[in-house]
Amino acid sequence: MKPPRTPAHPLKIAVTTWLITWLTAASFCATAQDQPKPPAPRGNVSIEATSNAETLRVEKDRPPIARDFTHQPPLIPHSVKGYNITKNFNQCMDCHSPARYKETHATKLGETHFRGREGKELANISPRHYFCTQCHVPQIEMKPLVTNTFKRAEGMRQAQPARTD
Repeated sequence: MKPPRTPAHPLKIAVTTWLITWLTAASFCATAQDQPKPPAPRGNVSIEATSNAETLRVEKDRPPIARDFTHQPPLIPHSVKGYNITKNFNQCMDCHSPARYKETHATKLGETHFRGREGKELANISPRHYFCTQCHVPQIEMKPLVTNTFKRAEGMRQAQPARTD
């Protein structure tokens, strides 16, 4: 019969754990360095270089743009350059608030924008939906950066006409 095993010394366990962790991290670093870098979406332009984002042509005001998938935030069919959205003021509410949307002929905010995290209805816009440009972006005219084979969600194809742009 074999004698019972004595538990490993805590220092031995700590050193072994540290050594395994260090060797694993070192192997990941070596593997990452061996991989070729993928081409940058910006091309050879450094991140510090001036962006040409201001030169993109924003669509003129037009009817709402069809959505491509369920729960997609609607695209903004007008320029938002210079719009003021701070913690104290949201210029989008000048037109899209429940009190003004009819008068301005703008799209009314969805009901979900007035629900809190737990689903409780709020008197004002939820802080989670206050900064519009976190989810909504203006439609711009530009060629795709990469080849795109995206197909509209089946239900969306039936519900709305196909986009022509």
